[in-house]
Amino acid sequence: MSYLELLKLASPEAVIVVTALAVLAIGLASTRAFALCSAVATLGLVFAIGAVLVLPQNATLFGGMLVISPLNSLFKIICIVLAVFTVLMTPSEKSLRNHGEYLAIILLATAGLMLLVGSEEFLMIFIGLELLGLSLYVMAAFDKTDLRSAEAGLKYFLFGSTASAFTLFGISFVYGMSGTTSLAAIAEKLTSASVQPLLAVGIIMTLVGFAFKIAAAPFHLWAPDAYQGAPVPSAAFIASASKVASFVVLGKIVLVGFAPVHGGAAWHAMVAGWSPVLATLAALSILVGNLVALAQTNVRRLLAYSAVAHAGYTLLGLVAGGRDGFSATLFYTTIYAVTLVGAFGVVALVRRETGGDDFSDFSGLWSRSPLLAGCMSIFILSLAGIPPLAGFFGKFYLFSAALGAGGNHGLLWLVALALFGSLISLYYYLIVLKVIFVDETAAQTSVVKVDLLSRLSLTLLALLVLLLGITPETLAARIIASLP
Repeated sequence: MSYLELLKLASPEAVIVVTALAVLAIGLASTRAFALCSAVATLGLVFAIGAVLVLPQNATLFGGMLVISPLNSLFKIICIVLAVFTVLMTPSEKSLRNHGEYLAIILLATAGLMLLVGSEEFLMIFIGLELLGLSLYVMAAFDKTDLRSAEAGLKYFLFGSTASAFTLFGISFVYGMSGTTSLAAIAEKLTSASVQPLLAVGIIMTLVGFAFKIAAAPFHLWAPDAYQGAPVPSAAFIASASKVASFVVLGKIVLVGFAPVHGGAAWHAMVAGWSPVLATLAALSILVGNLVALAQTNVRRLLAYSAVAHAGYTLLGLVAGGRDGFSATLFYTTIYAVTLVGAFGVVALVRRETGGDDFSDFSGLWSRSPLLAGCMSIFILSLAGIPPLAGFFGKFYLFSAALGAGGNHGLLWLVALALFGSLISLYYYLIVLKVIFVDETAAQTSVVKVDLLSRLSLTLLALLVLLLGITPETLAARIIASLP
């Protein structure tokens, strides 16, 4: 294969990297060219979507290092769209300086996401994880005027580097026992060989590393401080796009690479494998995330602990396995990411006007900005799983897939726990709505001003959440059709 053909197949990633360099050059040339940097970044991301659309249907390079398939192309587009909304959110963060550098880091993180999603080979997956992780650490600590941002970046870096160490150590064990780093080849080796203790350790360490990435309990301790201390666009990107890519890759690893050692998490027939490990992580995440969220008085910390619980819900599909389980996980993580980007967009605008994001800063938001209050109510109710919003169908899809997996409803215990967690979450989500619609506005609080761009993007996200709840088949059918 010539370099020209390789460049053609990797054109979306190349477009984003070139755009990042262009934005960085513009930002260095003029410190006041923020509007131009944002326009170039958005335009580059749109061109990258076009480049994904013209890729061939299927192609595999270098033993799975770069795989082009309908599923990979779909989630590359989803990651790019989430990056576009993050770029559109950056003007609402007044404390950010060096906007060109910040936007360039967002673009490089997006390139890492695309490498992550588009690979089925452990070495390239790890490279994508590191490119993404290094970009996110800088994004979390980017606000030099806020000590909490530095703390968020440091904690995220320490936990993230630990997760990377676990992941790499686990991959090395898997490679040592299987002799390959390709997911498909690993599956073939595991089919014909018994599981040695060293291989089991490698699988568990790999899963632990990804549990850090998706903020599953008890590996979630970085999330509250990172979500609260990082600039709001950074927190939105960490909570949405990186989670989508992480779940896509985790699904490929366990359902393709480790498929022969699935095991069983049924209450009446536990079988050793990765399935009981993920089931335990899911149960802990649902309990810890929902119970600790009850005590929060800051909206961003509340969203962080609810993200821990949602990671537990999303793992249900992977535990269930099969096409139905994986498609349910992919659908849920997508609609959750869209919802969370919208919620953080509202938080960014409220924070810009009030200087904070505690419950008190949202008091009487309905009278100060009906648009923001209406959009936030849609996002919050979707996270709570209230029909007819997208979150309801996402949870219904997940719970149905888990309930129908295997025989004799073996995952009923996990579904019941998830339903119990959803009931708890309804309480703290309704507290946010009470603050917005019922509590009186503080006398010194001014009207929240919303610029046209923010108004359009938030309205579009709210409509998207509503439409995906009313007509979920538009996304779900596309995901199912893209699965092999």
